[in-house]
Amino acid sequence: MTARAIEWHDGWWWSRDGLRLHYRDYPGRPDRPPIVCVPGLTRNARDFEGLAARLAGDWRLICVELRGRGESAYARDSMTYVPLTYLQDLEALITELQLARFVYFGTSLGGLLGMLLAATGRSRFAGVLLNDIGPELDPRGLERIRGYVGKPAAYPTWLHAARALADGNAAVFPDYALQDWLAMAKRLCRLNASGRIVYDYDMKIAEPMRLHADAIDLWPAAEALRDMPGLLVRGALSDILSAESAERMVSRIGLELVTLPRTGHAPTLDEPPVAEAIDRLLARVA
Repeated sequence: MTARAIEWHDGWWWSRDGLRLHYRDYPGRPDRPPIVCVPGLTRNARDFEGLAARLAGDWRLICVELRGRGESAYARDSMTYVPLTYLQDLEALITELQLARFVYFGTSLGGLLGMLLAATGRSRFAGVLLNDIGPELDPRGLERIRGYVGKPAAYPTWLHAARALADGNAAVFPDYALQDWLAMAKRLCRLNASGRIVYDYDMKIAEPMRLHADAIDLWPAAEALRDMPGLLVRGALSDILSAESAERMVSRIGLELVTLPRTGHAPTLDEPPVAEAIDRLLARVA
């Protein structure tokens, strides 16, 4: 449950290669399409607790944990930690839950997967939110992510974990106070069997990222979102989604753009301007 005691239940589905994968299912009105929420590279369903606290009841939220994250099983083959396999996993979930139509909220990697899903089945989308991601990825941000993903750490207390996150991410969220870093730590980390605070993902998700494959043109996938109810959220300090790329997305796809000052990659979706824009998006869907 969240701090506001919003009820949810654990859902499970199976991947094509036999992994038991997890999602949180928050209840909502059956006459509205559910919102499928997919987090970023190292994140999990807890990233959407604030969103669910505000929307659940009116909207059903299905908050996915990709393989190797949270309660989802870790892959036996680290080379399955790639977008193609994630897409297969999401398609298996959509089939399992018989989701003929849904709203899609994707943060970072989750947003990339949303564009690719739309390219293969646009008619399923009732609306979309892309959180600090687009078809053009800033190389600076990719290098920063490669620099920290897959490096294990263990902390004796939540306060130590929060201070470590603050040390590494002060430029991303310059206005965060200690309680904000504690909240981030509790979204990103878990308590292990030895009583230590560790990151809540398989360190092997970094292994495919070490292979520098040729860049893929994602604009055809992004343009599958054209003219549907859509929202693009960008942190003004983002090193993943540039201001120029965001503006191109607005002109070519027709998304509403909300840019958050003094915020990097990626916004939490709990910020008041984003909450207001989400309400506008969902009003168009409803």
